[in-house]
Amino acid sequence: MNNYETVFILNPVLSEDQMKDTVQKFVKVLTDNGAEVVNEEQWGLRKLAYPVQHKSTGFYNLVEFTAAPELVDKLETEYRRDEAVMRFLTVSLDKHAVAYNEKRRKGAFNKKKKAKEEPAS
Repeated sequence: MNNYETVFILNPVLSEDQMKDTVQKFVKVLTDNGAEVVNEEQWGLRKLAYPVQHKSTGFYNLVEFTAAPELVDKLETEYRRDEAVMRFLTVSLDKHAVAYNEKRRKGAFNKKKKAKEEPAS
């Protein structure tokens, strides 16, 4: 079992419910094929760096999971079949990336939190 992280951008014309249903469809593809979803984040509607399919914004989503390498091909095939997906990228994580993601989830890099902890002079 390897660690993976996938980010996909959904079409901005989807409603909030349609967007959530689409994300759950891809999470279900993972779990039905024996993957364990470690983390799931919805980054919301963001501006794209350049227009994609004549759209300047998109719904960004991140899913971190552990799975067998063969499952990545199945997941990416599902991305290609779904017209709501504008772009996607799946990467394999090494041990350093896994450790970084764990720290990030626990808030170790949260600047606002650190600013409150420092004593005022």
